Amino acid sequence: MVVSLFIYIFYRTEKTLVNQIIIQFISLKNYNNLKLLTTSSLPLNKYIIYSLPEGLWVFCITLTSKEFYMEFFKQHINCVFIPLVFAIGLEFLQLFHITKGHFDIYDIAATLIFWLIATRIIDTKYNFKNILSAPSYNGLFCLISYCIVYLAHVMG
Repeated sequence: MVVSLFIYIFYRTEKTLVNQIIIQFISLKNYNNLKLLTTSSLPLNKYIIYSLPEGLWVFCITLTSKEFYMEFFKQHINCVFIPLVFAIGLEFLQLFHITKGHFDIYDIAATLIFWLIATRIIDTKYNFKNILSAPSYNGLFCLISYCIVYLAHVMG
């Protein structure tokens, strides 16, 4: 997630929530100077800038979701599937202009690749716990990881 944060801070628009928070602390002028220094010193491909952060988020949240399930209409839903559905669903919401952003097939590809990698390194012999009724450090970390996606929200 640190790599995603780095990309968002220095390569994405200053209108994202995370960048607005940083600008409040260091000023727009200092932010723009740091951004210019970073982007000129380390140029990145547009796919890395726009698709890698989503793939990395899906990877991390899939790993933190590995031991949990949610109950939905008395059915147990393995939380490992939630990041996949969330990320791809968000892309389609962008496609139909229901939410801000641009539909990108490369985002879907990154999501699928990183989700598959994460599911392959997960030990599925866990005693799954309901994420909403089993308070634990891991459960809290998992829920916070889902909230982190809001920091990428574009303001205004």
